[in-house]
Amino acid sequence: MKNRVAMVFGATGLIGSEVVRLLLASEAYDEVHAVVRRDPEIEDDKLRLHLTDFSDLASFQLPMNVTDVFCCLGTTLKTAGSKEAFYAIDFQLAYDLTRLAREAGAEQFLMVSSIGAAAGSSNSYLKVKGELEEAVRTLAFPSTKVFRPSLLLGERQEQRFAEGIAASVLPRLSFLFKGPLRKYRPIEGSAVARALVAAALEGGNGFSILQGDEIADRAG
Repeated sequence: MKNRVAMVFGATGLIGSEVVRLLLASEAYDEVHAVVRRDPEIEDDKLRLHLTDFSDLASFQLPMNVTDVFCCLGTTLKTAGSKEAFYAIDFQLAYDLTRLAREAGAEQFLMVSSIGAAAGSSNSYLKVKGELEEAVRTLAFPSTKVFRPSLLLGERQEQRFAEGIAASVLPRLSFLFKGPLRKYRPIEGSAVARALVAAALEGGNGFSILQGDEIADRAG
């Protein structure tokens, strides 16, 4: 496999920051581009930062040599402040950046979604995630891989009270998540990042969805 060039959206979040670290450590990648609102204060010869407030994507130019795109963007309704603001980030911004990457010639797209994502869901969060999955599918990357983890564990820069409570309780009940329920088992954000990078290096064709248990298996 030729050496690759990665682009990471959401590079300062729980999963995205670990994806960047893994890509920088991988000999398979010559360059790692990170699209960010603020400087992540990482120094590496392979890292290329693209600082933007995302207010004017019409003038935003992506490099033409990117092979693999990792979309780790995401917020919550509470953080966004409204359903409209949440949609603007989790759907519109993610889709617009992905479309630009496809137009720039990227070959492979890997996206973090959520367990239960479905465009027809009555849950606003899952509905938006499902709509994004369907939208990026129409962009027809040679390879698209959607990751649907369950509850994410790990230290976030923003504290999420409900998730914090769940994260302290559910891991103790992991013995319940067996068989068909295994895909609902909580998973470390770092494990999702490992699975993303491993799947990118495997390559492949077409559109595929990986549930929580499959993500854990890929993470090793």
